[in-house]
Amino acid sequence: MGGADDDLMKAKGWTLGKELGSGHFAKVRLATRDSDGMQAALKIIKKPKELKKQVTVENEKKILLSVDHPHIVKCYDSVETDDKMYLMLELCPGGELFDRIVDMGHFTEAQAAEVTFKLISALKYMHDQGVAHRDLKPENMLMTSKDADAEVKITDFGLSKFFDENSSLMKTPCGTPGYIAPEVLHMKGYNKLCDIWSLGVIVYILLCGFPPFYADNDAQLFEKIKKGRYEFLKPYWDPVSETAKDFIRAMLIVDPAKRPDCDALLQHPWIKAKAEAAAAAGKLNTVSELGASNKKMVQLKKLFQSAHFSTELLESARGK
Repeated sequence: MGGADDDLMKAKGWTLGKELGSGHFAKVRLATRDSDGMQAALKIIKKPKELKKQVTVENEKKILLSVDHPHIVKCYDSVETDDKMYLMLELCPGGELFDRIVDMGHFTEAQAAEVTFKLISALKYMHDQGVAHRDLKPENMLMTSKDADAEVKITDFGLSKFFDENSSLMKTPCGTPGYIAPEVLHMKGYNKLCDIWSLGVIVYILLCGFPPFYADNDAQLFEKIKKGRYEFLKPYWDPVSETAKDFIRAMLIVDPAKRPDCDALLQHPWIKAKAEAAAAAGKLNTVSELGASNKKMVQLKKLFQSAHFSTELLESARGK
């Protein structure tokens, strides 16, 4: 399996193992460092022929090597050949945050607040470094282990971009259905606050187990997103505090000029109290074993699979 990859990494001191995952342009294999047995996830990316896509791949490498935060997957090293790029990433054997939600049904409010605080802290760090993720979703958040006290880490910077607060808005249409911000759909330019919207969708899902925006087709879905049409359905939201709902309302403001940034969100009562409790406790329990199961989430995972938007798809929704 992948003889050339095995030989190259063996020369670098690593032994490759089983495939952990694959996509259109990349695959991930388990790698073990020969010197000490440390394991990592090797992302093998086929370099695209198009110059624009080459820049995207190079950006992913630069971003991964530049960020260093406890809730962002680490990149230990990179290797390049004429046709491939190899990224040595931190191994997170706990699986996707989405799978954890499926297993649990939904998080308790306290658990959701803890995870949200950590993710916003990581997002603030990224934005302060001039990086917009642009594809935040539970599938792009990994758990460090299967244990109840596993940490959550943001990953997959394939659509991420360096931005300059003083330069023009980002314009490339990208993201994943259900999590995309309305300003991206309008195709008039957007900034880092598109990540706040996506994270707001994730927080909603954490608390109830299903997404705020769903429809029979993409056109209807986009219309709901652009209008910010969602609700806190009974009885699922009855146990959730008004403070948590207010936090989500702030993140899902359609007008990005009125949407709070990470600094403002960290001062919100729902998160601020949890942050202070976390500091006092010294360590937070990210999730706990609830033994809950939600079959509908399995269906939702199929519905919200990670097929990225194309320009044509976004154009079809524009102006409707």
